Amino acid sequence: MMPQETFEARHGSQWLEFEQWLDAMTASRTKRSAAAPALAEAAVAHRYRCLCQHLALARERRYSPGLVARLNGLVIRGHQFLYGAHLDTGPALVRFFARDLARAVRTQWRPIAWACALFFGPLIVVAMAMQQYPDLVHMLMPAEQIAAYEQMYDPAQRRAGERGAQVDSYMLGHYIWNNVRIGFQTFAGGMLFGIGTVFFLTVNGVLIGASAGHLIEIGFARTFFGFVSGHSALELGGIVLMGAAGLMLGGALIAPGRLTRASALRLRAKAAVPLVYGAGAMLTAAAFVEAFWSPLGVVPAPIKYAAGAVLWTLVLLYFIFAGRTRAP
Repeated sequence: MMPQETFEARHGSQWLEFEQWLDAMTASRTKRSAAAPALAEAAVAHRYRCLCQHLALARERRYSPGLVARLNGLVIRGHQFLYGAHLDTGPALVRFFARDLARAVRTQWRPIAWACALFFGPLIVVAMAMQQYPDLVHMLMPAEQIAAYEQMYDPAQRRAGERGAQVDSYMLGHYIWNNVRIGFQTFAGGMLFGIGTVFFLTVNGVLIGASAGHLIEIGFARTFFGFVSGHSALELGGIVLMGAAGLMLGGALIAPGRLTRASALRLRAKAAVPLVYGAGAMLTAAAFVEAFWSPLGVVPAPIKYAAGAVLWTLVLLYFIFAGRTRAP
């Protein structure tokens, strides 16, 4: 069995480096020090695993209680730091939504522009075509769905589109699931060399354009826009961001450049993560608005239009200006 003195001499410097790294990172998190940790970030996980192994060996070989206690303390501190709750989670979220998301959107404006064209292009074209060719809706949507939309947005109803409170709570879960499902399909479709993302963006644009165009053509525009105006900026914007992230994955697979497809995919996926997080938050927020604000029939339609216009303006201004550094 290796003597304790030899064991400490062989591994003591590693324990000291890990301890210094913990001290430096703890000080950095509490803003007491801005000094860089001595231990390289890439070596932290490996050093922690070695420390756990050394603790097990010290216990098995019955080294001194002082050594075992020291190693045990380092293992506990390392586990809490690496896998425990992080004190900076809240500030990090604030920084992400106050600055980083908008910067990522501006950086990735090209795939976002393509996603907008693929989604809003068919939506607008189909909605306009429906005004000239009303029967086109029957080629794009089943009769049951058309009838359901007509019943929901019929202005003859006393409170068109409004539901009971219990139904609103139930519909919240439905909207969250539906929005997340559409967003995930659109994003994950990028793994099929972008074909899936193009398909889901285009199909959803066509279906939304068909339903909107049909309701406008039969005279239900007031109730329809009164319902959708409140959550449209968040929901449609979230779908576009998910689509842009999917197109980024597809672009890495189609044109990886000098990198391997796997390496290009990893790089583009990392760059797409902020868009996915932001889109997920937007789609979830849209579900809350759609469940509790959109169906309020007691709110006059002009107020709903104004609220929707304000939200669209705020979303656009946020993506254009948030996170920009001021000129010195």
